[in-house]
Amino acid sequence: MIVGTLAIAATFSILVTTTIVIVLARETWGFFHFPDVSVGEFFGGLEWNPLLGSEKHFGIWPLVSGTLLVTVIAASFALPIGLVTSVYLSEYASPRVRATLKPTLEILAGIPTVVYGFFALTLITPLLQKISPAFGSYNAMSAGLATGIMILPIVCSLSEDALRAVPRSLRDGALALGGTKFDVSVKVVVPAALSGIVAAFLLAISRAIGETMIVALAAGGIAQITANPTAEVQTMTAYMVQIFLGDAPATGVEYKSSYAVAAMLFAMTFVLTMVGQYILRRFREEYE
Repeated sequence: MIVGTLAIAATFSILVTTTIVIVLARETWGFFHFPDVSVGEFFGGLEWNPLLGSEKHFGIWPLVSGTLLVTVIAASFALPIGLVTSVYLSEYASPRVRATLKPTLEILAGIPTVVYGFFALTLITPLLQKISPAFGSYNAMSAGLATGIMILPIVCSLSEDALRAVPRSLRDGALALGGTKFDVSVKVVVPAALSGIVAAFLLAISRAIGETMIVALAAGGIAQITANPTAEVQTMTAYMVQIFLGDAPATGVEYKSSYAVAAMLFAMTFVLTMVGQYILRRFREEYE
């Protein structure tokens, strides 16, 4: 009976995933059948203005640019801090400190993302504006930092689990050869857990790419190609939120465009997942 229940659960998850892919493919196909849309403009255009009446433009790259800018900022903040924290928890922290600090960090994962969005608007953005007047009320830096705080528990928890899975014999051998605690941590333990650490990084980046509420509240609504963190940007998920608020008719090209954007987002996260699987297979270490 247990085996049957597990089989049903696995089959259900496969059916749900297949259904999502079919819906995305069908609606995206319908989007490209509108006379205002062309595949060449979607993948080659540099302007995204689907709500300007007769002057509609459907070049996806401004939305991709905004998504990648926020993701890079979030990753630049969360990945190094998360890795350093995980090394401390695994190699340096006492059991009592670890038992207190790790659950405290993981509490961040349970905070609703809309709270992070308001945190970015009410605290991070004013602090940035004090640093430089170039930051407006909405900017990529604020959204990126809030997203980085959100994905920090993912990096810390998974990386720390990978580090603790490294056998104690490797640490003892390196210490016996005269290595310091720092040498053992950096030159032995981290390389041995590299596949798990990279998998944690990619999972966190995928989570940042798909984040919705933080960027919808803090990043702004101007779709533009820019690498300026002080600029207002719009991400793919924020655009979908804008469309599904009901401003566009359900049968119009604007509404259908959200499915094409979702398909692009799905493709990006799918590629990251495949890269993660390759890295796990390529660099995975097995210990007895």
